[in-house]
Amino acid sequence: MLLPLLGIITLLVYFDDGAPVVFKQQRVGRHNKEFTIFKFRTMPRDTRNRPQQLAARYGKFTRSGKFLRALSLDELPQLWNILRGDMSFVGPRPLIPEEGRIRKLREEAGIYSVPPGLTGWAQVNGRAKVNDRDKVALDAEYITKQSLWLDIKILFLTVKIVLTKDNVN
Repeated sequence: MLLPLLGIITLLVYFDDGAPVVFKQQRVGRHNKEFTIFKFRTMPRDTRNRPQQLAARYGKFTRSGKFLRALSLDELPQLWNILRGDMSFVGPRPLIPEEGRIRKLREEAGIYSVPPGLTGWAQVNGRAKVNDRDKVALDAEYITKQSLWLDIKILFLTVKIVLTKDNVN
């Protein structure tokens, strides 16, 4: 069902800034092991690897990248990560390995006992506007309260947040 949308986004990114269309990056997943995450490319090819809040502040988005990020459409290739078993629909968002401070906090809180998610409790409770300590606390709260009902609630809240562009940097 998503194939037409994925095709349109692929063409949009390609005609805006060329190949590659999909951005691959190492992220930290379950059991603190690294895996390759897939996203539609929203920044020029030569952009440095940085945490999201720094990349957004210092990086230049492509024209299509601004649109894709605003609607979180750049995340769609992560469905492949879910199919591969690297991620789930709901869980703590995966970090890049260079985010040492929050990675250590997550290790101490046991966050890496669950697979990372496409969306999570921290994302629907402030997204990028939550500081690292509070984000870890929200991720830990999710793990202790994890249930099918909570996952469904998070998925619906995610759709609401994306459509209203609430807490988007």
